[in-house]
Amino acid sequence: QVQLMESGGGLVQAGGSLRLSCAASGNILSINTMGWHRQAPGKQRELVARFVSDGSTHYADSVKGRFTISRDNAKNTEYLQMNSLKPEDTAVYYCSADTMTPGLEWFGKGTLVIVSS
Repeated sequence: QVQLMESGGGLVQAGGSLRLSCAASGNILSINTMGWHRQAPGKQRELVARFVSDGSTHYADSVKGRFTISRDNAKNTEYLQMNSLKPEDTAVYYCSADTMTPGLEWFGKGTLVIVSS
């Protein structure tokens, strides 16, 4: 199993910034790539950003140029730097870990981000 623990969510005004962190533990070696998803009230969960297997990154169009995903392999931790936040970024943000097993993906419990206008 893989355990993922997010932190860093909170309330911020529009235009502000937050940095989310995700610490991974457990069967770290089974992880293929990691990423971030979010789920806004009344909406389906969507991919925000992720690492691709070749080490490159992928972002949802809605966050390109504003969010940056990064990682510290020594700490088994990934980050999501969110700048120029908008009210529509309000959501629960989930850390995700895609494994070597097809179809097996782990998610954390999420951290709430609220952006006020």
